[in-house]
Amino acid sequence: MELYDLIILGGGAAGLSAAQYGARANLKTLVIEEMAHGGQALLIDKLENYPGLPEPVDGYAWSETMRAQAEGFGASFMSSTVSAVRKEGDLFVIETGDGQLSAKAVIAATGAKHRHLGAKGEEELAGRGVSYCATCDGPFFKGKRMIVVGGGDAACDEAMFLSKLADKVIMVHRKDRFRAQKAVAARVLSNPRIEVRFETVVEEIKGEKSVAAAALRNLKSGEVGDEPASAVFVFVGSIPQTGSLPAELKKDDSGSILTDDRMETSIAGLFAAGDVRSTPFRQVITAVSDGAVAAHCAAQYIDGIEGKAYL
Repeated sequence: MELYDLIILGGGAAGLSAAQYGARANLKTLVIEEMAHGGQALLIDKLENYPGLPEPVDGYAWSETMRAQAEGFGASFMSSTVSAVRKEGDLFVIETGDGQLSAKAVIAATGAKHRHLGAKGEEELAGRGVSYCATCDGPFFKGKRMIVVGGGDAACDEAMFLSKLADKVIMVHRKDRFRAQKAVAARVLSNPRIEVRFETVVEEIKGEKSVAAAALRNLKSGEVGDEPASAVFVFVGSIPQTGSLPAELKKDDSGSILTDDRMETSIAGLFAAGDVRSTPFRQVITAVSDGAVAAHCAAQYIDGIEGKAYL
């Protein structure tokens, strides 16, 4: 069973940042990612608010640069699925689809998956007009009427992207105002191609072989009506991916992992970074920051258990 100093679970913004800082600290570092490295950043059409990058870059290109930097410092990458993580003495054992690995410290940067609406027809029409990624699927519906559900940064960003592809985007949000950053929300509200309907929910998504309409209910009047559309894009939050982690980890009410300001969890040597962590603000820059702090503190933790702590 190969031993690493640091194993990072997940190759999104937090994991890639942690890989760079872990490798620069001269730790034998491995990133395990079951999908494509980049995580949620891959869905960003234009990353425009990252400090130091005055010109917008697409999420894929940014992620490629992050991985190249981490590899340049000596981090390794592995494509596999992690099924379980447990602590045995001072070491962690990581069960993967390609066998067991061990590490002195682990950073969980497993992210979060899109939350579903739970509306009738949503599951049946998933992939046939119901989508959770505008940049992935939006081009398939170019020139057609689309509905976006949600009121956060992701929903607003994706609605803006879709407005470039269609003359009319209907944006539905259950509250009376957006929870997105003010600058992001203002762009949506001033976009003539986006029609915003506050205090409205999706009751049902209709269609035979593909999406044809959505039944929308106004929460104030109770009125329900069908809105023709070829696609429904859902952005109503996320579910932290903690299934492979120890069950005894302390979490908040949403299932996100609780950490201290060093990104350390309730299990010594196990750190968490990015969207899987309980945090008031989820952005690429905060995920990158989390990863850097987690790797730095993981290095200090390893020094401690090896009796090399700087006193």
